[in-house]
Amino acid sequence: MSECSHDCSSCSSNCSEREKPQSFLQPMNEHSNIKKVIGVVSGKGGVGKSLVSCLLASKCRKAGLKVGILDADITGPSVPKSFGITERAMQDETGLLPTVTKSGIKLMSINLLLEDVNSPVVWRGPVISGVIQQFWTDVNWGELDYLFVDMPPGTGDVALTVFQSLPVDGIVIVSTPQDLVKMIVNKAYNMAKMMNVPVLGLVENMSYYECPDCGKRVSIFGESKIDETAKELGVPVLAKLPINPDVAKLVDEGRADEIEASELDDFVKALL
Repeated sequence: MSECSHDCSSCSSNCSEREKPQSFLQPMNEHSNIKKVIGVVSGKGGVGKSLVSCLLASKCRKAGLKVGILDADITGPSVPKSFGITERAMQDETGLLPTVTKSGIKLMSINLLLEDVNSPVVWRGPVISGVIQQFWTDVNWGELDYLFVDMPPGTGDVALTVFQSLPVDGIVIVSTPQDLVKMIVNKAYNMAKMMNVPVLGLVENMSYYECPDCGKRVSIFGESKIDETAKELGVPVLAKLPINPDVAKLVDEGRADEIEASELDDFVKALL
């Protein structure tokens, strides 16, 4: 057997160097037709990633787009409650059927399958990853312009599963003004680059508080550094969302559909 010269142009052998990288993409449910998949990610918890997912979906729906949210935060799902959804998901011969909000947003979440929404999901990583894949392969999403994937914090099993199993067209990274978050944003950005997933931009949540009486803006969590971070990474700042008690109240009441969030208008126009 001759020694390999690594010159494939003059070699007829089929070795590992000639093989294409294995694809882990899972097939979409045959009754679904989803045009674009956008992941909403954060490197740490508590930055408002689920809120941003709900706001983006709501804004797109109001603009006339057909949208859905895949709640990939299996151990801490919050999307159904944000929209006031309490009924369980149904199933027919085409697969699992997502529940639909008052405004027409389709949702699939583990909380829509549990008998008791307060029951903890105590599963290991491979089981959770399998459920995420089933939310893609077994759910009849129908016709969607955009499917937003609300991902759990961090760069672990679920993020890897989503990036490898779903045809993600881009991600939105959610952060807050603290210095610590800059490092976390970099981690999420670098993982996306490793997985060849485009970063659409950054959304800074809890960026400031605007006094309802005088209109003065107060940086409760420190001065924003999102512009510097975005410039270093070469990605745009999509929005700076303020701390707004009215938004928190609407989410607590399951009325996320009613939130305006004009700060996201430009990004939604870009999607359109």
